[in-house]
Amino acid sequence: MQQLTGPDAMFLHMELKGFPMHIGGVSIYDQSTSPGGLVRFKDILGMFESRLDRSPIFRRKLAEVPFNLDQPYWVGDPDFDLEFHVRHIALPKPGDWRQLCIQVARLHARPLDRNRPLWEAYIIEGLHDLEGVPPGSFALYLKVHHAAIDGASGVQFFGAFNDIGPQPEPISQPPLWQPAAPPGTGKLLLKAYTNNLRKPAQMLRMARDLLSSRKRVREGLSRGEFSELGEIPTTRFNRKLTPHRVVGATKFDFEDIRNIKSSVEGATVNDVMLAIVSGALRKYLAGKDELPERSLVTGCPVNVRDEGEKDKDGNMVGMMTTALCTDIDDPLQRLRGVHQQAVNAKAYMQAQGSRMMVDFSETVPAGIQALLIQATALTGLAEKNLVMNTTITNVPGAPYQLYMCGAQLIDSFGIGPLAPGMGLFHTVNSMVMKNKGAITLAFICCREVMPDPELYTRCIEESFAELQLATTPRKKQSRSKRGIAPRLSAVPRPRPAKKRRAR
Repeated sequence: MQQLTGPDAMFLHMELKGFPMHIGGVSIYDQSTSPGGLVRFKDILGMFESRLDRSPIFRRKLAEVPFNLDQPYWVGDPDFDLEFHVRHIALPKPGDWRQLCIQVARLHARPLDRNRPLWEAYIIEGLHDLEGVPPGSFALYLKVHHAAIDGASGVQFFGAFNDIGPQPEPISQPPLWQPAAPPGTGKLLLKAYTNNLRKPAQMLRMARDLLSSRKRVREGLSRGEFSELGEIPTTRFNRKLTPHRVVGATKFDFEDIRNIKSSVEGATVNDVMLAIVSGALRKYLAGKDELPERSLVTGCPVNVRDEGEKDKDGNMVGMMTTALCTDIDDPLQRLRGVHQQAVNAKAYMQAQGSRMMVDFSETVPAGIQALLIQATALTGLAEKNLVMNTTITNVPGAPYQLYMCGAQLIDSFGIGPLAPGMGLFHTVNSMVMKNKGAITLAFICCREVMPDPELYTRCIEESFAELQLATTPRKKQSRSKRGIAPRLSAVPRPRPAKKRRAR
């Protein structure tokens, strides 16, 4: 029996009707590389079964404390059924990219069953008409509750059923597993009483840390070390949301992103991806005559694990908010502005305390956390008091080629959760596919807010093309004989992004 940490439990409290709090990922595999050129569903089931002991996430479920008096516990599920969690479906013909995105969006919109281990995997066949995807390929859509995993620890969980070579490990029977008896109500209440006795002292420490944080921020502002963001504009992404979702993604060569990064001194790959999203948002909103005069603001989850917590499961994240410079028209100047704003945001977060969110969730009693989150959603405060317009998270993948049951990973992208007042979530994934570095930018949005995700995908590709053109030497431009970006017919692109169609 293991109690959830405050940050883990907060994602349970944040889960409201129409807002499931799981993270997901789609991976596409080419089964022609597997032994015999065929991967059967029973092979995948056998592989999962043989590796259940590699992560506790597979077979543990929640044990709630009565009346929400304390954080829940993880306990072993004595009725664990692998075939409930690993499912087999197929796309209807013609099995194109749009249908895959529709299917994934529907699956991602459904909450997980809290009476079972909080994960599900779907093997999706029928991928007959995806550009650059060999015939016979299949997809794996995996979703895991955010209470059980974050982006950093998710990479480790994903590695449990992937190999680094085309020859799959022999399937063997896992060690006999017998879960401990679940705790009784009396034991849970006694532990809750003991834990809550510590809360007053913890809250005093948090109040002291908060005062110190405010002092550091005031001093930093007075010395001009950083600045505050100011008023955050309201956009269509921050209004009342529905439970319906749309999904899209597009892919870039890592070398192209690195070349753009090198054009601005001190810039990072993450800055480039923020600038691409900034340009896409600017195009999308301007096309609807809804572009605010003030810059949009994004939240960027930050891993706050220290050296001693690198192998710790669960969530250890803070949130950095930074301006996207959507008020700047020139793409190169926008990249420079994004880089400066990111430096400013990191300095502000360091002064404020990067672990403030972690400390809050560990200190405030579970029942109060749940009431605060529910009240914020029901009263519309989330839409009225914006903290950010969107979220962009960067999740690095394995720096080597992966395989599942011998099938080579040829494409992959991640999907995050939406929350009241925050209806657009971007995920940046770096990975090695076909022994070449790539970066995928994916997004999930409320369907009523973004009824045209294919248009937004095109805005992302155009934003990349403009940024690449602005940062590529003219000699390289003149030698380019490759394609042009959509809606930029007069603008040559040295190396276009690999295009996809979204729903």
